[in-house]
Formats: sequence, C-alpha cells, structure tokens
Amino acid sequence: MRKRLILVLVVMSWSFPAWADDPALSLGELAKPGRVLMLRHARAPGFGDPPNFVIGDCSTQRNLDASGRAQARQLGTRLRAVGLTNGRVFSSQWCRALETARLLDLGPVESLPALNSFFGRPDDRERTLDALRSFLASLPVDGRPVILVTHQVVVNAFTEATPPAGGGSVFQVNGTPMPVWLGVIPVEAREGS
Repeated sequence: MRKRLILVLVVMSWSFPAWADDPALSLGELAKPGRVLMLRHARAPGFGDPPNFVIGDCSTQRNLDASGRAQARQLGTRLRAVGLTNGRVFSSQWCRALETARLLDLGPVESLPALNSFFGRPDDRERTLDALRSFLASLPVDGRPVILVTHQVVVNAFTEATPPAGGGSVFQVNGTPMPVWLGVIPVEAREGS
C-alpha cells in the first residue's frame, strides 16, 4: 500500500511542474512549415492502464471521458481557425491517443508505434524513443506541419515541459533526431491563441 501511495504522489507531481512558466506560443506558430506539435492525448481519467491491457482493444484500456472528447474537438477547432488545415496527423496505438487524433478532425490519422507509451515499461523506453527520433529526423525542414498525439512520458523525453492532458510542445524540424523546442501551446483558448 505504501509503494502505491508513493507512486501516486510521484505521478501527481509530474502533472504540476512549471508548465505555466514555459514559453507559450500562439497556435498560429503551428501553421508554419517544418513545425511539429507533440501533443499529449486529451483527458482520460486515471493514469496508466490496467494490467494485461491489449493494444487495439479499447475495453481493456483507460479511455477519454466526455470532457476529454470535448477537449480534443475544441483544440481541433482552434487549430483549424489558425490555418492548420494541411498538416499530417500521427498517433500512438493507444485508444485514447487515437480517439484524440481523430476528434481533432485535421485529416486522416496514421498509427505510429514510435509514439506509444512506455509508462510502467522502462524496457521499451529507448527502443520507442530511437524510433521516434528516426521519424523526426526524416521529416523535411520545410514540410507540412505534423501533429503527433502521444503520451506524457514521450513528450517529457524531449522537453521538461510536462504537458497537461490535451497540452503539447511545438518543435521546429531541423533534420536531426532532436528538433528545436520552441515552446508550449495553451491548452484552453485564450486571447491571441
């Protein structure tokens, strides 16, 4: 029981780092060539997944709730309003990420295993991140914007800006496995975003 309490406290602390202190960007930044939005899936109550969950079987996973679905739709509306209509959308294979990506309504969603979570599975971390770095290095520096719907642990591997549900970091593709981090997007609509 004590170990579970410690784990819960550690996970909760990941949700509250200085997100507000990180540079917030206008959503219009995403419509520029060579931009990548690494987005944490929308709200899904709880954390992690039940033991023995199965990729592709949403009944075995933690999923978006009604507020998460509304959050994803709202973000999609905001992104289209700033001109992000020609981006490519990729998602982790987890149901909550795929649903977030589809509800953004920014175009066809492609499954990308390199975006899969490794929370609770540290042996998968480097293999997953190596695959994602290779994918990022392959993107053209002047290409269409790319939306990557993934998980908190994946975003954290590229920046210390821990995203809340539905939040994300914006990067500039530079032909290397580590694109340049530009800042975060505001989760909720606000003046000028």
